[in-house]
Amino acid sequence: MPTAPQPPEYVLHGDRVTDEPSLWAELGHAVHAPDGYYGKNLDALADVLRGGFTPEPPFVLVWRHALVSAQALTRRVIGPDDEERSYFDAVLDVLRQGGVTVRLR
Repeated sequence: MPTAPQPPEYVLHGDRVTDEPSLWAELGHAVHAPDGYYGKNLDALADVLRGGFTPEPPFVLVWRHALVSAQALTRRVIGPDDEERSYFDAVLDVLRQGGVTVRLR
């Protein structure tokens, strides 16, 4: 019996994330998005994950040096559950809710 194909895996270099604009640039680069665009804020990320942009979930995002990114993305935001969290955690929430498996390294 053949096994299901594994979802594609992409690597985000978190040590290159120094602020929110660099996050979006690095994410677009990591997933090989056309023209490097894979969102520019949380709402846009949720939109691209719903389809019409490549890659479409499911896929795996290996976030290397995630702690460096977490230290750069500390702005507090309110999530859809009305809970306050860091921008880093909000990005993780949107990715995971969109069907992306995120592996923090």
